[in-house]
Amino acid sequence: MHEKQQRIRYIRVLEKFFTRTVSLLKLENFDEELFKQRTLKNYEDLKRVEAIDLNSKYFTELIAFINKTLQIAQTSSENFENERTTLLKEANLLQKEKNRNSYKKDKHKNSKFDDGY
Repeated sequence: MHEKQQRIRYIRVLEKFFTRTVSLLKLENFDEELFKQRTLKNYEDLKRVEAIDLNSKYFTELIAFINKTLQIAQTSSENFENERTTLLKEANLLQKEKNRNSYKKDKHKNSKFDDGY
């Protein structure tokens, strides 16, 4: 398999883990045990793919988020609601980081416009 294909597969698995985790965290009838089971199941999918070095800021933060989620899922604590809100906040920051590149402001946009007058 080519390196580019491995990279794309790894990125897709990371983002799939992220979206599944966030959707579980946002459920109204949130269940801690269900969250732990599904997170560990999603981690099994992640283990099947070979890890590749990703140097972008978004992907390094995504990997850190996944590691933190796994750590929380493996340890049980009495204040899980606080950890849930922390994970949701970090997920929102990650989504902002991902979307940041698509909302760049055009520099010198007035100089590009020429209506002929």
